Amino acid sequence: MSNPKTIYLNDYQAPLFVIQHVALNVDIFSDYTLVSSALRIQPQSQGEALVLHGVDLVLVELTINGVALQAAEYQVNGEELTIATVPSDNFVLNSVVKIYPHKNFALEGLYLSKGMYCTQCEPEGFRKITYYLDRPDVLSLFTTTITADKQQYPTLLANGNLIAQGNAGEGRHFATWEDPFKKPSYLFAMVAGGLACLADTFTTMSGREVALKIYVEEHDLRQCRHAMESLKASMRWDEKKYGREYDLDIFMIVAVSHFNMGAMENKGLNIFNTSCVLAHPETTTDLGFQRVESVVAHEYFHNWSGNRVTCRDWFQLSLKEGFTVFRDQQFSADQLSASVQRIEDVTMLRNAQFAEDAGPLAHPVRPESFIEINNFYNATVYEKGAEIVGMLHTVLGEDGFRKGTDLYFSRFDGQAVTVEDFVQSLAEANNTDLTPFMQWYRQPCTPVLTVTGEYHPELQHYVLTVSQHTPTKQGYPEPQTLPIPVKLALFDEQGQAVALQLLGEKIENPITERVFIADAIQQTWTFTGINSSVIPSLLRDFSAPVILNYQTTDQELLFLMQHDNNGFNRWLSAQTLFERMLLAMINNSNKMLEVIDFQGLLMALQGFLPQLAKQDPALAAKLLSLPSENYLAEKTPVINPSVIHQARLTLQQAIAQALNGFFAEQYAHNQSDSGDYVYNSAAIAARAWRELCLHYLLVAVDNQTAQALAAQQYQSAQHMTDRLVALRGLVSSGAEQATACLADFYRRFTQEALVIDSWFAVQATNSKATIDDILALTQHEAFTLTNPNRLRSVLAQFANANPVQFHGADGSGYRFVAEKIAELDAINPQIASRLLGAFSKWKRLESGRQQQALAALQQLSAQKLSNDTYETLNRLLTS
Repeated sequence: MSNPKTIYLNDYQAPLFVIQHVALNVDIFSDYTLVSSALRIQPQSQGEALVLHGVDLVLVELTINGVALQAAEYQVNGEELTIATVPSDNFVLNSVVKIYPHKNFALEGLYLSKGMYCTQCEPEGFRKITYYLDRPDVLSLFTTTITADKQQYPTLLANGNLIAQGNAGEGRHFATWEDPFKKPSYLFAMVAGGLACLADTFTTMSGREVALKIYVEEHDLRQCRHAMESLKASMRWDEKKYGREYDLDIFMIVAVSHFNMGAMENKGLNIFNTSCVLAHPETTTDLGFQRVESVVAHEYFHNWSGNRVTCRDWFQLSLKEGFTVFRDQQFSADQLSASVQRIEDVTMLRNAQFAEDAGPLAHPVRPESFIEINNFYNATVYEKGAEIVGMLHTVLGEDGFRKGTDLYFSRFDGQAVTVEDFVQSLAEANNTDLTPFMQWYRQPCTPVLTVTGEYHPELQHYVLTVSQHTPTKQGYPEPQTLPIPVKLALFDEQGQAVALQLLGEKIENPITERVFIADAIQQTWTFTGINSSVIPSLLRDFSAPVILNYQTTDQELLFLMQHDNNGFNRWLSAQTLFERMLLAMINNSNKMLEVIDFQGLLMALQGFLPQLAKQDPALAAKLLSLPSENYLAEKTPVINPSVIHQARLTLQQAIAQALNGFFAEQYAHNQSDSGDYVYNSAAIAARAWRELCLHYLLVAVDNQTAQALAAQQYQSAQHMTDRLVALRGLVSSGAEQATACLADFYRRFTQEALVIDSWFAVQATNSKATIDDILALTQHEAFTLTNPNRLRSVLAQFANANPVQFHGADGSGYRFVAEKIAELDAINPQIASRLLGAFSKWKRLESGRQQQALAALQQLSAQKLSNDTYETLNRLLTS
């Protein structure tokens, strides 16, 4: 492997030129596209060379102020066009380039997706369209004209408002769009295709009417209503919660089947992966509906947190992504169940980001350097970044946070800024110092918060001692102490929360839940007026992204599972207890059930589960879901995936056997919808609980009756949630009905690409599948490496969600995935690099698997790789 250039945060310099206006003309022909640009440029200093970015461009013409440049007056070197001498005053640079979108399988810049031209320019795709200062701190006004064959491409879209359209002769037509807001090039978007449109309107809080349009292929039109309703709900919510009103006359979404990401917030013209737009009960599960709602909201919220105020440089990526993830999490919590939403957010964080922080790919939320910025669109930047914003929200409170964001948006509207600007706005609006929180952005790894509690009955004091430690990471300075908000409550023996008052405080009406800041290596909090022993409920709502180390007893965890009045912490107590049991079983693999107090767990579940299932079935379903195998692997010093899988299965089977009658009764009692599919929190909760019951019935050793129930559910299903749950259960339990149902599923939904993705994923994640089964999936006629959704449904699902087979002791899983990464890297480096992250635990595997994984990685390193994959592989091998 060669050594590509590394880019450093400390090397940032402001742009030497400002591009005031861009006039872009895109002429689409069958086998190439001509892009003509007129850049109105303002030099910021004298005598500097103009250096523009460009990749895979064929330069046809280049002029300054109408005068053609001779070959000696400019130089094209790699990805840069350099013009040594330019006018000292404002000038216009015109260029014409030829590009080949139909050959662009990396899906960056302008490319062809199922006969539709579309773009993806974040982070550095615009340089594949024309020569430009392709960096986020260059904000320009854009006017875009698209010309194409009218019959083939009747729909021509770009950012902003439509200002002109008409015939262009020879069967061609044009459309001109003008964006009145300055934006960086990564927010440029255009689409040309034959699309159907779902139209609606939204009236803003100031009374303006905004046209809303969702463009899809004709046969997908019936699957757009949920996305439209989600968009309108997002617009209402952002006005109410943040005072942010939409600013253009039109808001458009286009669904694209070939897309590397989930969606892209291009100003006024969002381009989405079809999986984040299309939703219909016949083809989409509850989780799919929720994902559409969340992603539509996320991209819409970017209009302010990302577009109107954007990033100075790509090191500030979490400025827009972390803040916007936090906003979409708030939105989702308000739409359905706040507790369940928080559980899902934290599950994602603990499974994906904590693993990232603990492995060779760890980096700060704001990285110090990168080779390829695409590699930093990850859980650390997004999810941990959101948690930092959440901590600031917790510390400031709802009103204080809103004051801070109001100041941030008003002060920096139309600018490209830094994380410091955001944090300082929050601090200034609340007359407080938030500087210590900046350290969360600067250092990698997950802090460990250790807590001990001691009750002093003679003083009626309860003392909590809190200490923190952040692991060191090679190549980074020694970690500093962090401010960690700890939201807590104390419960007495009757399950009642007690009033919280610190020693020396004088509070007239003390409350039962408070937030304290742990900001020292060790400190104590002494609570007074505590007249009986108490059990602490710590880190409520996961008030900080830390690993909590509190040596509570099993009985105290069972107590909190029953009595805590915080739904999230009831789940956290259950997860902590299950984790403790499972780790004990993993460490004693020859006598798994003998080393845990299963009867104590069973008695507690029998005591409170029936009532919880009646009152809050969604929480009940979450509470009985065991920690994932990937999460447990992070808690195991030496990873043996087979032992982890067996421990988890053994505990599930024990629960299933002990509560079999209860699960059977609950499954029968909670029959699926007999009428139309309903999308609301109550209906989703009921389906989630029924799914959980079926899962435990199927995981039982004697499961033939359950398999018959699943087969019946599959055949009678009225919507995809029920059908896919049944199919997955049949496949994972090895039911004889699975083969016929898989064949039936494929026949039913052959024309629904997203559903076939699920069909592939069900088989790729089956722990009973062999490597030959997975190989057969990649040889199926419906599989292709050029469609990210399809390749993720097999390769990513296998590598990340089937640890037993991916980590097979013979190394065949590693070799298979590494070979596919090498093949994929030549087509789509972004996806190849992300897939490589499945190897992040290789150094902690038991020795046999470790050597097999290393051999696969070394074989990959001998290949000629893209910058994306090179950087990830280098970090895996050297960190």
